[in-house]
Amino acid sequence: MNEYDFNRNGKIDPDEREIMMEDRLRRMLDSDAKRDTQRRLVVGFAVGQLAYPLIILLASWAGLDKAAQLITDIASVFILAASGVVAAYFGFNAMEAKNATSTDRTSS
Repeated sequence: MNEYDFNRNGKIDPDEREIMMEDRLRRMLDSDAKRDTQRRLVVGFAVGQLAYPLIILLASWAGLDKAAQLITDIASVFILAASGVVAAYFGFNAMEAKNATSTDRTSS
């Protein structure tokens, strides 16, 4: 709480408390926006991974054999990159959850 005691009098005055509460609200809103953005990104890549083979089949079925071949040629790069994004999301969320529940941390 010392970071919000701007006049260093040892207590949080009403104006300092207002600044502290606004700062906490902004941090919560930023955190929520970050989680929402990450979730949308991961869902987009996961749907893309599932739809990718269907797109190849549809292009082939529609007689676009050259397009189907080009899409197939870049499939390995796309699937690898999308898998990396999804795995990193779940991995970092698991690490964050583990750190949040860890009992060996020192409290400040």
